[in-house]
Amino acid sequence: MAKQVKRSPAPLYLAAAVWLVWGLFLPLYRLPHILAAAVLSAVAGLIGKSLFPDKIYEIPEQAKPQEPEKPKSTGDPELDALLAERDRALSEIRRLNDAIPGEKISAQIDRLEEDTRKIMDHVVEHPEKLPQIKRFMGYYLPTTLKLLNAYDRMGAAGVSGENIDGTKGRIDAMMDTIVAAFDKQLDALFADEALDISTDITVMENLLKQEGLSEEKPFAANG
Repeated sequence: MAKQVKRSPAPLYLAAAVWLVWGLFLPLYRLPHILAAAVLSAVAGLIGKSLFPDKIYEIPEQAKPQEPEKPKSTGDPELDALLAERDRALSEIRRLNDAIPGEKISAQIDRLEEDTRKIMDHVVEHPEKLPQIKRFMGYYLPTTLKLLNAYDRMGAAGVSGENIDGTKGRIDAMMDTIVAAFDKQLDALFADEALDISTDITVMENLLKQEGLSEEKPFAANG
């Protein structure tokens, strides 16, 4: 905390009062008189300081505004762009979820947010899979946000009509399909890993059977 000193004017007033009183009642035209008045004035000032000491106040320091933290670079411009788009898309999805009423559609938007985060995070960890989500990033995600924004605007209009109700109804009917599509996009990113694990399981099962550690007969690996 910063400290501020507030000096009392009382010592100055007392010192000045000595000169005023001396000038009114005593001679002040000779050097001895002037020196005596100066001494008394100084004494009055010291007494005033002891009676009215300076006051010290502690002033809380204002917090410096924090600059927004810049996202860390991955060193890959494409991945950096993906991370920036992830943050922007997730922020927009959360905003739409807060703005659009309805328990069912809120749960669907929650699922879209979760899938979107997992899809992008997985690709950041596995950059070689970036081509697999080109269509998702270029069409499915932005179109979904466009539909939800339209749904939000029409709901905020506060009126019922053929165009508004019809459009909102079509978006409502489409949401289950969109959620399923996002689920499949996430699942597709694990296709190679699932195949590798399936192959490992098949090889292990055959080895166990060949060495008599399993009662089943060996069978051919998939693929």
